[in-house]
This record gives sequence, C-alpha cells and structure tokens, in this order.
Amino acid sequence: MNAKLDPRDLLDRQLGRVTMYRLVTIVLLALAVVMVAYTAGGTFTDPFTVKAELVTLVVLVVASYLSNRVCGFIWRIKPHGESSIITALLLWFLFWPTTDGTTLLWLGGAAVLANLSKYLLAWRGRHVFNPAAAGAFLVVVLQHVVNRETTVDPTWWAASKTLLPYVAVGAFLVLWRTRRLDLGAVFIVIAGALTVWGFTSGYDQPFDAALKTTAYSVALVFIAGFMLSEPLTLPPRRHQQLIVAAVVAVVISYPQWIALLDKTPFTVDGIGVSQQLSLLIGNLLAFAFARRHGVTFVLEQSRVLTPETRELTFRAKRPVSFEPGQFAELTVPHAGVDGRGSRRSFSISSPPNAEGRVSFALRVPEDSSTFKKALLALEPGDTVHATGIGGDFLLPSDPSQPLLLVAGGIGITPFLSQLRHESSRDAVLVYGVSSPDEVPFVEELAGVRVVLVGPAAPSGLPDSWTYVQAPFLSTELIANAVPDLASRKAYVSGPPAMVNAVRPGLAKRCRSVKTDYFTGY
Repeated sequence: MNAKLDPRDLLDRQLGRVTMYRLVTIVLLALAVVMVAYTAGGTFTDPFTVKAELVTLVVLVVASYLSNRVCGFIWRIKPHGESSIITALLLWFLFWPTTDGTTLLWLGGAAVLANLSKYLLAWRGRHVFNPAAAGAFLVVVLQHVVNRETTVDPTWWAASKTLLPYVAVGAFLVLWRTRRLDLGAVFIVIAGALTVWGFTSGYDQPFDAALKTTAYSVALVFIAGFMLSEPLTLPPRRHQQLIVAAVVAVVISYPQWIALLDKTPFTVDGIGVSQQLSLLIGNLLAFAFARRHGVTFVLEQSRVLTPETRELTFRAKRPVSFEPGQFAELTVPHAGVDGRGSRRSFSISSPPNAEGRVSFALRVPEDSSTFKKALLALEPGDTVHATGIGGDFLLPSDPSQPLLLVAGGIGITPFLSQLRHESSRDAVLVYGVSSPDEVPFVEELAGVRVVLVGPAAPSGLPDSWTYVQAPFLSTELIANAVPDLASRKAYVSGPPAMVNAVRPGLAKRCRSVKTDYFTGY
C-alpha cells in the first residue's frame, strides 16, 4: 500500500520472513561463527581455542535441548525446542570455553538449571526469570553449596573490542524487529553512564580509558539485545518495560559506582551482585508489574470473512482480561515446522467480555506458513496456549478526544476490538485494502465513519462509508479525506511499509501519532 520502498521497509520485510525466535537463533549462530573464525585466525588466544569453543557449544546445546525435552515430558507440556537452543547459545557467550571434563559438567548443569527454571520458577505457565540468566546464577550458587568453590563463573566474554561491532549489529536487528530500540537505548545509556562514572571517579581512570573499558569489557550491548529484550520476562506495557530497563541498568553498574561511596560491594556468602543477578532482579520487578500468566484457549468456531481472511473465536479456560488494541502470542506445536516457527502474535479483534471469548482475525495467503495451516486445521474443542497478553496500542483514556484510525489490510484487527468496545467515539477509520474482495468486518463497522481506499469499489457499502479509488494509502489522500486532522490523534496499524509511508506526514498534521506494526504478515 505504498509507492516506494525505503530502507526501513526493506529491513522489515527481510526480518519479517522469520519469527522472533528464529531471528535470535540465526543472529547468535552468526556471532558464534564469527567468534570461531577469529579464534582460528589467532585473534583470540587461551582459553579460546576452536576445539574448546566447539566442544563447549556442543555440550551446552545437547544439555539444554535434552533437559528441555525431559522437562516437557515430566510436566506434560510440549517443549519449545528452539528456545532451548537460544538458551544454550546465550550461555555459550557467558562462560569461558573449555575442554576440561569437570568444567563441562558444570556448564551442562547450567543449561539444565536454565531449562528447569522455565518449569519450576514459573507462574501459571509462564517462566518468571530469564532462563539463561537463571541458569548462570544458579550454577554459581550450586557450586558454593556443593564444594564452597567456583569452578565456572560467568565472564560475559561477549564483551570485547573485536566482537562489539558484530554484537551491536545483531542487537540492533533484534531490537528493531521487536520495536524495542528505546528499551535498549535506555538501558545502555544509563548503565553506560553509571559505569563510566564509577571507573573515572571511583577507580581514577581517565575518561577515555573508562569509556573503552565500559564498551569493551562490560556486555551492555549484548545484554540489551539478547537478554533484557526477552519477551516472556518483560511486563506487558511499554512504560513498565522502560522502568525495568532503567532499574537493571542501575543495578548492573553497581560494582562500579559503589566505589564512589568508598564501600565494598555487597555479597552473600561470597556471591556478589553480578550481571545475571541484575537481570533476575529486573525479572522480579517485571513480574510485580503484571503477574504474567499463560492462557489456555478452547476453539469455539472458525469463520471465513474473505477469500484470504479468517476469524477464530476461542473461550479462555480461566478468566482473562485485556484492553482493546492488545495482542496475544499463540503457540501451536505441529509437525514439519517451517522457518516461521510455532509461535505467532495476533491482535485481538474482539472486545473485552465477561464470557472470556477472544477472537483473532488473520490473513491466509496461498503460501501460508505451517503455523497458520496448523491453526486453521484446529477443530472446535481443540486447545491452544497463549504466553500472555500485552501491548500499548491503546486509545486515549479521554473518550471525547477525536481520533484518526488508519488501517492497512489485516491491521484493521486492533481497531475492530476498540470500535466494538467504544462505538460512540469520534473516530474516522481510513482503511486501505488490496482488492474489493478483501474487505472484512463490513457489518461490524456499519455504523462507523469509514474511508475505504482500494483499487476498485466493493458493492453494498454501508451509508457511513466513503470509497476513494487509489492503489495505496498516502498522507495526502488521508488529509483530503479527513480535513480536520489537526484536531485528531492518529493511530496507524498495518504492514511496516504502509506505516512507515504515512507516519511522518501524519506526525506533521495530527496532534500525535501512535503505530502498530504487523511484521511478517
């Protein structure tokens, strides 16, 4: 729905080809390849050897994957295999590589503890702590309990001058894909500033030396991109996520800035405030913000809306609450999983209700992913699991505020939930579609002021709808159709290319603009 493709659209399209989990796996594997290549070339020396790195990686992957499978069998839960691979890769970047048998056993134990934390340290089907951080912390505690000595201790060697550019690119891709660049920036700026301050004032380092030490020896970029951004341990609202990032940043820089007070860092039985413990503290704060819990949905019905659009309606097994405009991540384990994975996020199209019914509308093209095929193959009575509900694409609390709602394709779903919930709002919906056959929810939006934009006009439009013939949405088209933009707050939902095309122009014409990207649809 846009005239040209800018670099942001190209990046979104490429990243949207795989799920978030697959992207993290690919990026971490690429970083591992880079590390092994530099080691083979002699850039890294003892304890870094190609043999040690590969042996350590194999031990962590095998231990993590098998323990995850065993835990799933014991708890009768379908395990998510790719998450166990990600956990192993993260742990690989935390501990020194080795070929020592005893040390490898402890590293395998860290992977096992990480996966156990998903099941034992959980609340209503959702793990409370970041598994890799939990495994790294628990293995240190376990060593102290067993022999009062530390055989393995996380070093976070991912922080190095050589790897930093590669880690930065990988972290950027992950944070861009999840729309959490602000979270990463808050964490890096606060933690970096406090750490540099601690090195300069507490340890008398020159500023440039303190800056280099912070950049090359403290894994802030790695943590921001691959640990702090982990979706299952973040609170559901953006302002809560930023608070968590700030708190973790303060705690993680504690060993440096505590020197300013001429005090010794606090320890319990020799175990101090570490980077992994800082993440766990942030996880607890996130849990306090919102008790994350998994939700089990039972399919009630599936209906065809258009040739390429379906709506599935579920009933939650236990009471579920959400706000119009939020989304849920659904898990549908199935055979032959493609690169899109077995988890996907969908905006809720139904309004909040006391019956616990939740509907999701999805586009189903001919080359659908295996996930969508498995989802559509469900029969009434079948269950799916959601790993929580969240999102900040919420309308203003003031119901008198005039609104502009801009939707592209299946981006109509959050607006449908909102307009079904509060039909009396002063809202104009500008709705871009690809063809006259792909206009779902006409009856549900019959009383709403809608400007329909598409290449051809559908028949039988409601009286409150206006049709504008155009191949794609543009700011100029929207301004012509809605002349009072200056008084309205704009909400834009749809494919990244469409959102990126209209957002800058609307930001100049409307009171504010809020966006919701449907990446990979």
